Amino acid sequence: METPRASWRNTTHDWAATVDHDHLEHVRRNPFSFAPGGLLHLVLEVVAYAADEADCGSGGHCRVTLGADGSVAVADDGRGTDTRVDEQGEVVKKPVMATKDLRFFDDPAAPPLPDGHPRRGMSVVAALSTWLIHTNRRHNGSWQQRYGLGVPTSGLEPVVDDGSTGTVVHFLPGPPLRSAHALGPDDLDRIVAARPRLHVEIDDRRAAAG
Repeated sequence: METPRASWRNTTHDWAATVDHDHLEHVRRNPFSFAPGGLLHLVLEVVAYAADEADCGSGGHCRVTLGADGSVAVADDGRGTDTRVDEQGEVVKKPVMATKDLRFFDDPAAPPLPDGHPRRGMSVVAALSTWLIHTNRRHNGSWQQRYGLGVPTSGLEPVVDDGSTGTVVHFLPGPPLRSAHALGPDDLDRIVAARPRLHVEIDDRRAAAG
């Protein structure tokens, strides 16, 4: 159903915004303030959204794939990122990658992730990644969008609907956060134990790089 964008209520992100360049630049200038501990924190930021989806239903499943190229892909079986059609007939995805999470980013009491550091939101991951591909499957359609350092480098590109719902966030951390090999056994245990209602699997393909 097409509705005026101005009538959409902001809950986690500002629907009126598309890209907050100042916000993304602020994160990029302070990588270890917003990703303390490096790659582990970035992965936990993404998994936290999968956990949100699991908490909304009767649980969920998430697969974290550690690539031989240093990239990470986090796939979940949730509802997918909220995507709507505005009064102009334009498909609009909630700007989770390129704008701040209104719940956490500026909140000094933001809840901690399993690494003990505050949750700040998905835009931190996007801003600190050389590239990020967000694949989004919902009951009202499936799309993919690409980003570079948090800024969209493509529009919403339709992908074949396979009947499933959920998201895949595939990203290559930028320097100095790039090496997926920085994740040790204890870090992987933290990811798996991130949320009680979310079943997390680790698919570690890094040995192929050796």
